[in-house]
Amino acid sequence: MTTSTFQYAPRFFVKQRLTMMVNRYEIVEANPDGSEGRIFAIAQQKRMAMKEQVTFYADEAKTMPLFGFKARQAIDVAASYDVTAADGTIIGSFQKDFAQSLLRTSFHLRGAGIEAYGQERNQTLAILRRFINLPLALHFDFLDRATGAPVMTSERQFSMRDKYTVTVPDQRVDFRLAAAMAVGLDALMQR
Repeated sequence: MTTSTFQYAPRFFVKQRLTMMVNRYEIVEANPDGSEGRIFAIAQQKRMAMKEQVTFYADEAKTMPLFGFKARQAIDVAASYDVTAADGTIIGSFQKDFAQSLLRTSFHLRGAGIEAYGQERNQTLAILRRFINLPLALHFDFLDRATGAPVMTSERQFSMRDKYTVTVPDQRVDFRLAAAMAVGLDALMQR
């Protein structure tokens, strides 16, 4: 996958990096043996911004933006986020389902030719997570709204910093949309 041509990635990792002023994430290739490969992108979210926005860059110096996501509204409990290419072209979107998220965090995910719904895999852990500040498992499953087939999963690995394994069995899902949603799951839940 090159920076100018984004397509499908069946599996990758999202690793949070601890910094003082921003939330930073590395989007890392998953090798066939399950080990980490090269870094696809570096994502950065400014803390305490009026409008949630995350930009993905090709390099650590942040000289080449690749894609990103931004909230449509400044404050909204069921905010919608547009995922865009570096030139501003809309790739897709995601939106938190506020009512369902009271007990089990849930999102709508939309892209070219696909509409999916995702939520925390384990309802009991979802409820516990609301009352206990421990690094509990945080796994999301996204299913195609029309067929019920798996579209994407994000599974938190237990470590000192947040690390997720993202699996995308549906080849219609643009890598940029999957990466944006995976980072959004962490960044928007303030993990």
